[in-house]
Amino acid sequence: MADGTVFKAGWTLDDVAWDRFDASKVEPDLLAAVKAAALVEYNAQDYVTYLKRVFKRSDEKTIASIEQWGREENQHGRALGRWAELADPNFNLEEAFARFRAGYQPAHFAGEDENSVRGSRRGEMVSRCVVESGTSSYYSSMRDVAKEPVLKEIAGRIAADEFRHYKLFYEILHAQPEADISRWRKLLIAITRINESDDDEIAYSYYCANVPASAATTMPYSRAEYARKATVTAMSVYREHHIKKLVQMVAKAVGANPAGRLTKIASVFLWQLLRMRAGLSGAPDRAPA
Repeated sequence: MADGTVFKAGWTLDDVAWDRFDASKVEPDLLAAVKAAALVEYNAQDYVTYLKRVFKRSDEKTIASIEQWGREENQHGRALGRWAELADPNFNLEEAFARFRAGYQPAHFAGEDENSVRGSRRGEMVSRCVVESGTSSYYSSMRDVAKEPVLKEIAGRIAADEFRHYKLFYEILHAQPEADISRWRKLLIAITRINESDDDEIAYSYYCANVPASAATTMPYSRAEYARKATVTAMSVYREHHIKKLVQMVAKAVGANPAGRLTKIASVFLWQLLRMRAGLSGAPDRAPA
């Protein structure tokens, strides 16, 4: 953490210093981001069910790790949701989540198919590593820019968890008895998963979290519009060195050199792409790596 705090695994909501909450330091962009993130994190059980189906014939340790991961992700959602409710008394986590669940139900979450949508268990773990790379960097950036002390603490705790989750999925990736997949196949899976960042999960969570049900008629959902709004909000948090770390973690997951020339080029490209999607122009806000 920027202030030197190191958060260990196994924390609970009771460990958070809620009494330090300072409403005067709540920032609108961060509040919007936290609300949306709370819904995605709180929805972890669907992912747990899906992953347990894909790894149904795996060892008990892997299944137990997936279940523990789900519990921690759910706790992230509850922590973020509780903070959002403090920051905005009109926000209700359970109500917003109910709307989100009703409108976001990916096909691969349903049914009994044990096949991964990524083609294999290894492909599934590459995809999960990409997601954890993104979340660990995102919450690290939120921790670094937040002025409100309780949000800074929560983001720090979650960032540490997400980095541990990345390591967990990386280990599961390399522990699979099935044949390895090529680096190019891993790269394709990673790129595909990154491109899915503007799908309905991100866009619809932002909509349900930030547009009250009472305004749904006058402000209908549009994937393109709310994916852009979500990107704009995220880019108010991210700094270039956070994106660099994200790309390095993804590079490691696909078997590339995290410190290599292509990784550095990919980092610059992704940073510029996200700024373009957010409609940002001019010199980017650069921070030391």
